[in-house]
Amino acid sequence: MILIDSCGWIEFLADGALSSAYEPFFEQIEDIVTPTIVVYEVYKKIKRERNEEDAMLAAALMQTTKIKSLTNSLALFAADLSLQHSIPMADACVYATALSERCRIITSDHHFSGLDNVIFIKKN
Repeated sequence: MILIDSCGWIEFLADGALSSAYEPFFEQIEDIVTPTIVVYEVYKKIKRERNEEDAMLAAALMQTTKIKSLTNSLALFAADLSLQHSIPMADACVYATALSERCRIITSDHHFSGLDNVIFIKKN
């Protein structure tokens, strides 16, 4: 199981500069864990920069993954991780989900750089 962060989804869906680096991680979509905060971020960005139809298609694709909601215990864990690693709330929720699900995060977000269980794809 892996968790692809919002930036990875957006790169892949928008055929961004790093889409080919992210593509192999999407080959077995049923093995992807997706926190609801990632659904929120991807939908919002695609709707803002493209249109609602593309945003809904992205959300539908993400629904084929293992969606994980933010529970009370996961929120508390995320808050502790945020304090420990000085990472923003959404990233802490993503990191907490990955750790609780025992999966690696695939990302290009610099907030995750140097953290355990992260496969970091550098931006050009």
